[in-house]
Amino acid sequence: MIVALIIACEVGFWVLLAAGLALRYPARKPKASVVVLLCEPLLELVLLVVTAIDLKHGAEPDWKHGLAAVYIGFSVALGHQTISWVDARVAHRFFGGPPPVRPPKYGMARAAHEWKTAARWVLAAVIAMALLQGAIWYVGDDGEVGSLRAWQTKMLFAIGVNVVIALSYTLWPKRERAGSAVR
Repeated sequence: MIVALIIACEVGFWVLLAAGLALRYPARKPKASVVVLLCEPLLELVLLVVTAIDLKHGAEPDWKHGLAAVYIGFSVALGHQTISWVDARVAHRFFGGPPPVRPPKYGMARAAHEWKTAARWVLAAVIAMALLQGAIWYVGDDGEVGSLRAWQTKMLFAIGVNVVIALSYTLWPKRERAGSAVR
């Protein structure tokens, strides 16, 4: 049931995003669009409540409960950025909006961009780890929480990977090739 709900939340995310953009651009109702897009966090709230109820009714914590926590963490930390990214591209491609701003390609500007990206992913992982820890405490000493702890370890790995990527752009910044500058 939890996996089906995670899938439903992901589908719901994209349906609400499409509905919000349809209201914003073709229907020209930006306020209604904002209302629809603000419904997105309700999906994560429903998933959180259903997961807690499932655990409360004696379900043994397993990878599905961990996946729910990870999904919520990543939706909370990366959802706004995803919405903004899609919005900019839809506005440009279909409704004459300005071209989306591209991230810098070279030097310290690119390193700063990578650190901002890493910060979002670290936030997502930290939120997921906090939810996982909350589930561990919720289940208590009587339950088998090994799968939840395994997800916490995976989140630490995700943090490490993102920090290493950002650090690599800082220590070895990509340089523009001579003669490739835009004229």
